[in-house]
Amino acid sequence: MASRRNSQSSSAASAQPLLFLPEGRALPALPAFDTDPAFESRRVRALPDPAALDADRPTVVLVDAAQAAATGASGLTALAQRAAIIGVGDPGQAAPDGLLADAELIGWLPADAPASVGHTVLKGALRHAAVLVGAARSDRLQESSAVDLRELSRVGAALATEKDLDTLLGMILTQARRLSNADAGSLYLVETDPDGNPEALRFKLSQNTTLPDLPFSEFTVPVNHSSISGYVAATGETLLIDDVYLLPEHVTYRQNRSFDEKFGYRTKSMLVIPMYTLKDEVIGVVQLINRKRDFAVPLSSADIVTAQVVPFDQRAADLVAALAAQAAVAIENSHLYEDIERLFEGFVTAAVTAIEARDPTTSGHSFRVATLTTGLAESVDRHGAGPYRGVSFTKDQMREIRYAGLLHDFGKVGVREQVLVKQKKLYTHDLALVRGRFQYLMQAADLEYERERAEYLAEHGKREYAEATERLNKFRREQRDQFGRWMDAVVRANEPTILPEGTFHELEEIHQQTYIDFDGIVRPLLSEDELRFLMINKGNLDPRERREIESHVTHTFRFLDQIPWTRELRGIPSIAFGHHEKLDGTGYPRGVHALEIPIQTRMMTIADIYDALTATDRPYKRAVSTERALDILGQEAKAGHVDQDLLDTFAQAKVFERVTPSEGTKRKSSFLTPSS
Repeated sequence: MASRRNSQSSSAASAQPLLFLPEGRALPALPAFDTDPAFESRRVRALPDPAALDADRPTVVLVDAAQAAATGASGLTALAQRAAIIGVGDPGQAAPDGLLADAELIGWLPADAPASVGHTVLKGALRHAAVLVGAARSDRLQESSAVDLRELSRVGAALATEKDLDTLLGMILTQARRLSNADAGSLYLVETDPDGNPEALRFKLSQNTTLPDLPFSEFTVPVNHSSISGYVAATGETLLIDDVYLLPEHVTYRQNRSFDEKFGYRTKSMLVIPMYTLKDEVIGVVQLINRKRDFAVPLSSADIVTAQVVPFDQRAADLVAALAAQAAVAIENSHLYEDIERLFEGFVTAAVTAIEARDPTTSGHSFRVATLTTGLAESVDRHGAGPYRGVSFTKDQMREIRYAGLLHDFGKVGVREQVLVKQKKLYTHDLALVRGRFQYLMQAADLEYERERAEYLAEHGKREYAEATERLNKFRREQRDQFGRWMDAVVRANEPTILPEGTFHELEEIHQQTYIDFDGIVRPLLSEDELRFLMINKGNLDPRERREIESHVTHTFRFLDQIPWTRELRGIPSIAFGHHEKLDGTGYPRGVHALEIPIQTRMMTIADIYDALTATDRPYKRAVSTERALDILGQEAKAGHVDQDLLDTFAQAKVFERVTPSEGTKRKSSFLTPSS
């Protein structure tokens, strides 16, 4: 990766050496010590505190016996770690004694030493002081590098686990600013055309310590050489700019100052780094602004900008480049994860649509159940009461609940279509047979009327013919009216009901009636099977059909259990499996009790029943109002079938308002059953 520094400034001069001299002592060996402009000298009685010395400034300390005694051996040892120490003795004293004899001295100057000796000793001490400064810087750099490496590892691990793109981008920019001490920063993502070629650079995120409440809106810039970020995206080159207001004339890019003018900000130093994918493609750009000496200080004035803002160095560029490499992989993974999510979402939607195509009468049911269940989960998360106070769901758990809601009826693929779409108690063809039977009997009554009228005319002629005809016609009308009443009774009985209601005495009376079919066989007006179906007192299914419909739950579980779900979604089969279970153990298919039914399933049960009661797309049961549906659910709760606390949250939070019955396929006759 190429990098370029655009700078109009020169490097800072080395720090001026600092010398500490014993107060009140004449030093003939260093006659110009106090006046030499190459040094800063200080006369002190007590030796300086090592911790207070500037580690980046070469320091020499001249120590006499009195100062050594006052400081002690440990103090001298500590001072020797930060400064070059020259011992100062009495006239004619050839070597140090006492504490100074054991101290880490760089040189020794008797009080009467000549200037030539003093110059040599001082020169050696300055070299040693410079070495100490270099060692201190090396130690700090090593320590800082170790910290930065640990932080990069930590950030890398965090980036690898984060899937949400917005959260991911925030983490990247925050860490890049922290690693480089940048006051502000922006992050751009490359947008490509259908062929994968870079098309534009989208401004996705901005952070600013000095201006934390800046308004934000996305925009795009071309991937070309006209803007700083566009140049980096186009060339893949890292830019280190000391002052964006002082760019060289030969560069093609320029800084737009409109932001600074609008908000009173001063953009100065800048580090702009491309983010490369594993395929060596630029996926985005990190732009860092105004490196500061103190990361926490806001740049609230021009003087503070002058004092605080420094150029970004190569080490900062290297650190951010390492982060950018990790970030690019994380962003690419996030995009891949989003693609997989869309693919899976498309699969789920297609699967649900396919199921509902087999049963158009429940169109939209799965989507509404998913919406209601997630809505109830969100309400429990915010306002849970009773045993659910404090219950919360993660983002992954909410996705798990939603997918379980969408797929809870997938097992209907294993149910015969005629049972699945059955609208009344009798199948359509069976009702047609009953109608045909009654029409046959009516026609038979008409034929009997004509036969008897002809026989009367042949036997008696026209004598009292009118009276006889009226008598026969009256009997025929009575028969037809009776057949009509019976047929009406059959049609009424064929309508399903939500709750048990009515008696079936009239049906039993009809069943007792017989007729002679075309083959001359005496048959009941209603067969045993027809009577059995018409006498169903709740819903429209007989026990065998009910078991077949109920088997869809087991089919759902078996199908979903074969899918290799991710760790975050592996609860989907179990959640969907139990949506027809009841807390008292009277549900199906396993008859489990409350402790074995997870909260996600309990919520889905309430959503499933509510939608079955209120949806307008069921042709086999009457739809009920929201108030009536909540009343019925309340009865279910009192009977120990559904969770009362969750139902209270469902009603109080008005979760039902998240869907409307009109979302289904409207029909002129709207009927439904709570066991969908």
